[in-house]
Amino acid sequence: MLLMSSETAKAAKDQEWAHLISLTAQGDQAALATFYDRTSPQVFGLVLKILDNREAAEEVTLDVYTQVWRQAHTYDETRGAPGAWLMTLARTRAIDRFRAGAAEHGRIESLDAAELFASNDDTPEQDVEGQERRRYVQQALAVLTAEQRQAIALAYFYGLSQSEIAEKLQLPLGTVKTRIRLGMMKLREALAPYEAGLTP
Repeated sequence: MLLMSSETAKAAKDQEWAHLISLTAQGDQAALATFYDRTSPQVFGLVLKILDNREAAEEVTLDVYTQVWRQAHTYDETRGAPGAWLMTLARTRAIDRFRAGAAEHGRIESLDAAELFASNDDTPEQDVEGQERRRYVQQALAVLTAEQRQAIALAYFYGLSQSEIAEKLQLPLGTVKTRIRLGMMKLREALAPYEAGLTP
């Protein structure tokens, strides 16, 4: 009886995850957020085991869900369980990172808030470039929810830790982490077309 209950629970979980992936493929950001909440502990655990570096594992975990967002349409339910598909993505990205020898670098690329918003430009040409960079970032920030913008602003513009943000906003730490990570995913997507303009 216990075995049957376990199998039933797994089938229900697989069905839910497959449905969330399907919604994500249609551009449903809320579905991606739910999928992240349901599965990120397992993904992070696997990546951390491979990299043995917490900061790098957090970054790779974010990259995994960026890849889920972009490639959800490639998931085929008839070829395997959604959890197996997700963990394959995670294992591949973690191994690639390990081989690249960058496991010790836990850094966030694509958005250096201090550089983008603080301008010490000396010439009119540099001032124009700074204004363009700020405009690109402001347009990208507009795609975020108000909650995501608030969390990212506190983290990257005011330098608060995720724990400090959770305390300030009176939210669970997991909620703050989710808002920041999903917000960063959307920012990377939105800023991708402007990378040339963001290069000083």
